[in-house]
Amino acid sequence: MTAPAPPAPSTAELAGRIAERARAVAGVVRLTAGPRAEVVTYRPGPPLPGVAVRADEVRVSVVVLPDRPVTETAEAVRAAVAPLAGERAVHVIVADLADPAETTAGDAAR
Repeated sequence: MTAPAPPAPSTAELAGRIAERARAVAGVVRLTAGPRAEVVTYRPGPPLPGVAVRADEVRVSVVVLPDRPVTETAEAVRAAVAPLAGERAVHVIVADLADPAETTAGDAAR
């Protein structure tokens, strides 16, 4: 007899895991809900900006450093979060470029 599969994470838990992976990608400064606050996960406590998990897709909205091609950073985010998305399509939105003068040394090192 096989052990039952562990329960699937809640939407909020999944969004949190996706956010951690996206933030860890080199060139990502932060997640953002976007100009119309459309990319957000509501959960107990404060909303999680920058990740929206839907039945058929995951949206991740980021602010990136302009030190490498934006498409490369977006593809790296997609590759990092896709294993968590299951069968959902992953859409990465680069909402803004960070001002390098405003980033900290820690941000630039990521």
